[in-house]
Amino acid sequence: MSPEITVKPARRLEGAVIAPGDKSISHRAAILNAIASGQAAVDNFLPADDCLATLDCLRALGVDLLLERSERKPRLIVEGRGFDGLREPAAALDARNSGTTMRLLAGLLAGRPFLSVLTGDSSLLSRPMGRIVAPLREMGAQVRGRDGDTLAPLTIRGGPLRGIDHRMPVASAQVKSALLLAGLQAEGETRLTEPAPSRDHTERMLRAMGASLRSDGEALVLSPSERLAPLSMRVPGDISAAAFWLVAGAIHPNAEIRLEGVGVNPTRAGVIEALRMMGADLRVDNQREEDGEPKADLTVRSSRLRGVRIEGPLVVRLIDEVPVLAVAAALAQGRTVISGVAELRVKESDRVAATVEELRKLGARIEGSDDSLVIEGVPALTGARCDSRGDHRLAMALAVAGLVARGDTVISGADAVGVSYPGFWDDLRALTSPAAGAVEKG
Repeated sequence: MSPEITVKPARRLEGAVIAPGDKSISHRAAILNAIASGQAAVDNFLPADDCLATLDCLRALGVDLLLERSERKPRLIVEGRGFDGLREPAAALDARNSGTTMRLLAGLLAGRPFLSVLTGDSSLLSRPMGRIVAPLREMGAQVRGRDGDTLAPLTIRGGPLRGIDHRMPVASAQVKSALLLAGLQAEGETRLTEPAPSRDHTERMLRAMGASLRSDGEALVLSPSERLAPLSMRVPGDISAAAFWLVAGAIHPNAEIRLEGVGVNPTRAGVIEALRMMGADLRVDNQREEDGEPKADLTVRSSRLRGVRIEGPLVVRLIDEVPVLAVAAALAQGRTVISGVAELRVKESDRVAATVEELRKLGARIEGSDDSLVIEGVPALTGARCDSRGDHRLAMALAVAGLVARGDTVISGADAVGVSYPGFWDDLRALTSPAAGAVEKG
């Protein structure tokens, strides 16, 4: 039976949370340092299921890694082997549930002179891979997959690559990063153009590691690199994890939550802009840049939210936060429309349909279409029995809703949070005193 957790309404939310290390940056720090020349130390690395899948795949490729998991201070030591130090894996590389792992490694392995097979769990095997297969083939890679080469497992016979001029049909940091990893090994320049800016962690790291990467208008232009310098860094707190507490603090009638050292990269921080549009009392303090990434401390207090329209490039910068923003919209005054969310239909679940169906159980007035969510605010939500569908972000969004709902909210599949935020339930308990609210295991 899937683990259940019961979330009870909290009379007060108060305290400071140190958000876990950014998942996107943790993946990239491990992969890029694995192909650098020398040792790097990555502090605040996220030891969640997705990132651990990346580490296991890198180990299978011959990379020496040491993950030190002291309390709240995880550190990853990477012994970079350079491109030529990678070896042919003896078995299929299992990305488990991590699309980032599969797509980025596909780009890396496309240029390596050996055979690789990338596989994953049933959810990942249903997610689209044609968007990386087609441009990698254009670069000269031999990549095959199921269903007309659009689904994993992917078989990659690596070899010489050539740079391409590619206009991406959809803004996707994973696809962009895969093609940059391939482009590092290609002959000639690789030129990539996106329809809208997506998260730019890969570009920031590559520049810091000495890669020749420049902007040319709307395009990124990468020249091949024989050697990358190792990059030691401290991973900022994950804005996608922080978003759950930002929404919880804004919708709860008696709340003040502080989040320290959160990454506020402009390509990722759309949730801050959206909540402020809705009227959230959200303060951004102590802004600074560390290891090439902007960080800040965030404080959110109880707020009166209003419905807004969220669309265009802003949606790209908050796409992972849509389920929890839907919770905020469910309790805002008026109508909220979030458009441009078709990408969410091919995540760990059909995240649009799942968000609609599960929030309706709590009394939300929400409708979904192929590409949008429309939410009419209600005065209150009511506790109910819900299902995470194995989706970590949906599980946490339902927990946030449960903190303000009338009555208990029972969430099955609660262990899904381990994909990106293993300490989520502990942090929730810390923000609610035993007298003010509680979380119970089923």
